[in-house]
Amino acid sequence: MSQKLNIAPEVFAYMEHVTGTDGVAVRVNLSKEKIEKINQICNSFNNDAGELINVLHETQHAFGYLPAEVQDVIAHNLHLSVAQVYAVVTFYSFFSMIPKGEHPISICTGTACYVRGAEKVLEEFKKELQLKVGETSADGKFSINCLRCVGACGLAPVVLVGEKVYGRVSPDGVKAIIGEYKK
Repeated sequence: MSQKLNIAPEVFAYMEHVTGTDGVAVRVNLSKEKIEKINQICNSFNNDAGELINVLHETQHAFGYLPAEVQDVIAHNLHLSVAQVYAVVTFYSFFSMIPKGEHPISICTGTACYVRGAEKVLEEFKKELQLKVGETSADGKFSINCLRCVGACGLAPVVLVGEKVYGRVSPDGVKAIIGEYKK
């Protein structure tokens, strides 16, 4: 049986000011509005622990990523340990604890894409954007990640920019793709 609840005031206080086991105080940057948004998402799934993946999807959609502070609030609302939430976030490649760029670039490195040159396409994106895999540009516009398979093997190698799919990408086509989003 699930119930709707709001985060306890003592947890809100915890979220604003945390003292580690070493006695060092750390200020956590999670606004009351963000906590309320997380509460709203959790409540929409009846704070059911079995809906953790759905809650994480919705929350990541709202914030762009899932930092530790956000995971703490979700764990509290779903009556789970923070370790359980963290385990799911780190297990599934869809979830990110690092902010993604406004235009997240994902290069498929599954077997078909790899065999057809995905590694060279990835290297060209890294070179053009001067980023490593997992990084976000200083202006927040681009980030680069790799995926295992997007299910479009006939279009290999495949690149996604946000939700837009680019098929049969060659290293020569990378500049044009980036150019579409620099405007």
